[in-house]
Amino acid sequence: MSLVFVILGAAALAFYIPEKIRGYTVKAVVLKSIVSVLFIATALSAGSAARLAPFVIIGLVLGLCGDIWLDLKYVFPEKDAAFTYAGFAVFAVGHVAYITGLLIQYGAGLFLIASFVLAALAAAAVRIMEKPMKLTYGSMKTIVTIYGFLLFSTVFVSGGCLLTYGGTHLWVFFIGSVLFALSDLVLSGTYFGTGKDRPVDIILNYLLYYGGQFLIAYSLVFLKA
Repeated sequence: MSLVFVILGAAALAFYIPEKIRGYTVKAVVLKSIVSVLFIATALSAGSAARLAPFVIIGLVLGLCGDIWLDLKYVFPEKDAAFTYAGFAVFAVGHVAYITGLLIQYGAGLFLIASFVLAALAAAAVRIMEKPMKLTYGSMKTIVTIYGFLLFSTVFVSGGCLLTYGGTHLWVFFIGSVLFALSDLVLSGTYFGTGKDRPVDIILNYLLYYGGQFLIAYSLVFLKA
């Protein structure tokens, strides 16, 4: 059943992306929400009884909230800052949920310290590269750094779990987290740069983002207990 929701999600995404390219509308927000509901349905239908499962579902639900708020910033530009902060905040908590679930499921090995150190270095690099990448974080600099740390922590913690424990579930989760991180790197150009909101940028961002979220959701299919 999970695979059915993945297919439905791909179909809904095919309707959403052209609408998003045409402009920022309430219709686009609704379509985006439908795609996000489908990655939540993918996780729920996996029927996993593992300790990680509820944390993944929480992370996905927070992703849905973040999706809505970050698109509403374009529909209501006068509330741009509020919706942007809200979007970053809920996505950040979502990554905390993913990380917490992984540690509860697999335990904290020596890889954990290395994972957080690498995540901190990656977040610092993103901040340092602001000017070379022709980005302007402005008042968002602090939350971008904090969010970057949590985003990369999901990647490195899942990667550390994969190297330590192996398994199909962790492969799928790790690849999903990498795609998620790549989508945010693309999105940073749209939010904080200029000339990086072309149709190709929008398409690439959403293919990476939804590919990541659906893989994280679908990973529960391989984790039954």
